[in-house]
Amino acid sequence: MSSPFSLMLKRAALLCGALGLAACTTLGPDYQEPQVDWLQDWQSSVYGQADTGAEAGEADFRFWWQQFNDPVLNQLIELARKENPSLRIAGLRILESRAQLGIAGSALYPQLQQGTGAVTYVNNRYHGGTVPDDRQSFVGYQAGFNIGWELDFWGRFKRGIESADAAFFASIADQQDVQVLLNAQVADLYFAYRTTQLRIAIARENAAIQKRSFEITNKIFKSGNGSELDVQQARTQYLATLATIPNLELTLNQTRNALSALLGRAPGDLPELAGRIEKLPDIGSADIPAMPASLLLRRPDIRSAASTIAAQSAQIGIAEADFYPAISLLGSISWSGSTLDGSPDLGSLGVGPAFQWNLFDHGRIENNVRLQDARLQQLIESYQDTVLQAAREIDDAAISVVKTAEQQVLLDQAVQASERALDIANRRFREGYSDFQRVLDSQRSKFGQAENALVNHGSHISSVISLYKALGGGWQATPVEQLVPEDTRDQMQERTDWGDLLSAPLPKDQANPSATSGASQK
Repeated sequence: MSSPFSLMLKRAALLCGALGLAACTTLGPDYQEPQVDWLQDWQSSVYGQADTGAEAGEADFRFWWQQFNDPVLNQLIELARKENPSLRIAGLRILESRAQLGIAGSALYPQLQQGTGAVTYVNNRYHGGTVPDDRQSFVGYQAGFNIGWELDFWGRFKRGIESADAAFFASIADQQDVQVLLNAQVADLYFAYRTTQLRIAIARENAAIQKRSFEITNKIFKSGNGSELDVQQARTQYLATLATIPNLELTLNQTRNALSALLGRAPGDLPELAGRIEKLPDIGSADIPAMPASLLLRRPDIRSAASTIAAQSAQIGIAEADFYPAISLLGSISWSGSTLDGSPDLGSLGVGPAFQWNLFDHGRIENNVRLQDARLQQLIESYQDTVLQAAREIDDAAISVVKTAEQQVLLDQAVQASERALDIANRRFREGYSDFQRVLDSQRSKFGQAENALVNHGSHISSVISLYKALGGGWQATPVEQLVPEDTRDQMQERTDWGDLLSAPLPKDQANPSATSGASQK
């Protein structure tokens, strides 16, 4: 014959099974990938720069800066990937969201697991009455264990895991987006630095030529064969050219400091920039491995926006669960006793279901659902705008690449013409066929055309870099051990028990914004 205790356990087990079978409802909308209606019809060839026969994601697109064939640039980007503070912070945010995902997953298990205990010394004194002894002392002791488990009857905790998982993928995409921006910033600043160096060299070269002209006109004037006007005009042009150099040197210093900050270094000289280059690299166009429309949705910032939508979509289900009762299983085991003579020890077991239901919320729950839905729609609209702005960035950068290349051809021809004009002007002046003003005009023209050609060349390189950035090129799936430096991980592990969260591999499909299985990290 079964004891009352075993019968109670059987009934509790049956109740748990019945509630567990019933607990299959998941409230709220399931995540759906946002659709961009116009994207299917937008098949820009980026003005002939896309290779339609290649596949997206080729190695040369992930390491697009290598086409510049500049070892110093390659070294700087590698250093930035190791030392940049923003990239480290993005890696730490992945670890943060990974821990947050673990918190969300723990809600599937009993939320209350509480052990209790107490030992109490009691000393009673009696005054009056018929009690034979006026003093009584004893020690009371008790111990217990309480458990409470709210069943995921309406999918509240499942949606919480979906939301945390989507946020986790968003943090991975954010870190990849920082990679894209960082690589582009390093390359852009590097070539801005080299361009400024070359501009200073041109200014000094022209200043040397103009100084020589000033000296010649001054000798001619002192010999009585020239006018002071020629002297002062030559001197004016020479000093004006010299005056451009300090501002260029200021720009050079500021660019170097900006590059130092990306490398996580204090302002100062960069040994990597000690060498000089004779000219900027000749890059006719960008080498795009696929059509922009197919690359657009792979941009990390767009994938992050999609994952953020998935995280918010799950919040609606969490809010809707408040409409319904929270069904829990409660249990407790306790034992108590004392040293008082004749007092019995007491053991008790309590187990059973319970529910909690906010019957009158005065519109709080309903309006919270509306609030979460409004936030979801805002994120959807923001996603649409992000895609639209990304397409604009691609198109703007692509046409800039084409037009700066076209302009470079004309400017190079203008430089050649200005050099030829200066040679003719110098010869005619020496032979007495023209005055010195023609020489000054030719010198000024040569300096201006050389400056314009160099600046446009730098702008063309910057446009190529901007196009790669707009296409989301330059990110790599980062292993967990490379998210933060080893010494930082050791410091964190020494300070806090991180378990295997600092070493467990990240999801292989890091580009999937809808991979919200809840099992990606535990």
